[in-house]
Amino acid sequence: MPFEREEELYPPVKAFLEGQGYEVKSEVRGCDIVARRGAEAPLIVELKLSLTLPLLLQGIDRLALSDDVYLAVGVAARPGRGSLWRRERRGILKLCRRLGLGLLAIHEPTDRTPALVEPLLDPLPYRPRQDRRRQGLLLKEFAHRVGDPNVGGTTRRPIVTVYRQAALGCAAHLGRHGPTKASDVAKATDVSHAAVIMRRDVYGWFERVGRGVYALTPEGVNALEAHAGVLADLEAARSSAQPVSTTPLTSATSSPATMP
Repeated sequence: MPFEREEELYPPVKAFLEGQGYEVKSEVRGCDIVARRGAEAPLIVELKLSLTLPLLLQGIDRLALSDDVYLAVGVAARPGRGSLWRRERRGILKLCRRLGLGLLAIHEPTDRTPALVEPLLDPLPYRPRQDRRRQGLLLKEFAHRVGDPNVGGTTRRPIVTVYRQAALGCAAHLGRHGPTKASDVAKATDVSHAAVIMRRDVYGWFERVGRGVYALTPEGVNALEAHAGVLADLEAARSSAQPVSTTPLTSATSSPATMP
């Protein structure tokens, strides 16, 4: 039986907290739930049928009253495949952790079971630990990318990464000179890993026509036309003696699926 009103979330949360030894009262100075246990600081819970931005803002506001603030959200007995909870559960937990908010999931009652409160996260001070590897990849991509070929927020067009720029440089050389040995492409374009790019053929632009010799496919010809602006930037960079890329961003053992 799905929850229809926020009031339906209160009884299971109240029972859950009372089971932990708290005295529980509702609607205290604007807070949905306030609980006390002995001389401990007040515990505050804000209720919502689903996780929303107003709920997060409400939780942040309550942190001025207590360090122990929980968000309690209703969860369907069988969340749909496209539901926010099912798609973004890990991200939701990470966000609450970073904000210092606790999180309670209130599972809908069924014909056989009552509503269940599942504590997912306790409110604790959080200091994110930087991922040095990811930061290194970020800085490397930034340093080697030629120009600014993308528009921020783009979702419907392929992102032009350093790898794609290097592949385009190889494709442009083949477009001008026809089938060419990979070693010659590498020397002519300053793309040191040209042989790896053309052998993997992530984008379907290259075909091997001889030992170490590659040519453009029809998809490669179309790519040169579609990315004419990017190629112009690459040519300008080459004329300024700025290499497209001197080292591969991905190792030779990386799978094509992991390439940007």
